[in-house]
Amino acid sequence: MINSFLLIGQSNMAGRGLIHEADTIYNDNLYMFRDNTWMLAEEPLHTDKPDLAGIGLGMSFADTLQRKFDKKIGLIPCAFGGTSLAEWKQGELLYTNAVSETIKALESSSLKGILWHQGESDADHLSTAQNYKDRFQTFIASLLVDINQTSIPIIIGELGEFLLKYENCAYSPVINNQLKSLSLDDKYYAFVSAKDLTDNGDRLHFNSKSLREFGIRYANKWMECSQRLGISLE
Repeated sequence: MINSFLLIGQSNMAGRGLIHEADTIYNDNLYMFRDNTWMLAEEPLHTDKPDLAGIGLGMSFADTLQRKFDKKIGLIPCAFGGTSLAEWKQGELLYTNAVSETIKALESSSLKGILWHQGESDADHLSTAQNYKDRFQTFIASLLVDINQTSIPIIIGELGEFLLKYENCAYSPVINNQLKSLSLDDKYYAFVSAKDLTDNGDRLHFNSKSLREFGIRYANKWMECSQRLGISLE
């Protein structure tokens, strides 16, 4: 049985780390869902913007879990760079695609979690930052219903500290506070720190080294959350 994880959000989930700046992860028990089938995972996992796609956090996340539990891990890559939370709400194209891909992947896998990293595109105005939590909870509630899931870990990542140097992300700390509060209010959420992780020079995207570390942090938080919920890999 493949233990699958849905990867959604914007560019820092899709991955913008330079391929040549990270060692390749080889693991024949890691899979990605592409073209309606499971195939051996390789980077870039996402094909949202082929000219930009690179190293993401998904591979080190999956590799960490696979080596810890010796189980098959599958990734369902549905993130898309440059997207706002509004573009992920029910009925929008990205939402519909994520639901469709997940349902098809679940014909031959068991969903064990959702990985989310997004918020940069909502950090330019105080109004969108302040109501991020409520909008995100509405989105997740709809998504879980539409993919026929009830109690799985939802792992959400902190926006990078370097965004404060990016002119369109002035309210990233507001979003981070809202993301963190989700994990304090709801046992199904876990918040992953991005402390000391660095950008690739553009003040917007994590570099390859940081994304490798971020994926490990996501895996550790998934393990904490799954233990709390009594969820195990098959």
